[in-house]
Amino acid sequence: MRYEIILYWSDADEAFIAEIPELPGCRTDGTTRQEAIENAEQVIQEWIETAKELGREIPEPRGRLIFA
Repeated sequence: MRYEIILYWSDADEAFIAEIPELPGCRTDGTTRQEAIENAEQVIQEWIETAKELGREIPEPRGRLIFA
């Protein structure tokens, strides 16, 4: 996957949060950084599969974003 993943710790959730800004609403979490990244890779795949099933446009990966 070439989509950017923004990873950060959330005290409120007591977990690492992984957001994929190029895919609206696509985010997940994990108890470790590695788990959050693995979950992000899975949720990206699921997001794409769902978009295809619904006939929605799938954004092309832009690589590193210049804002967050």
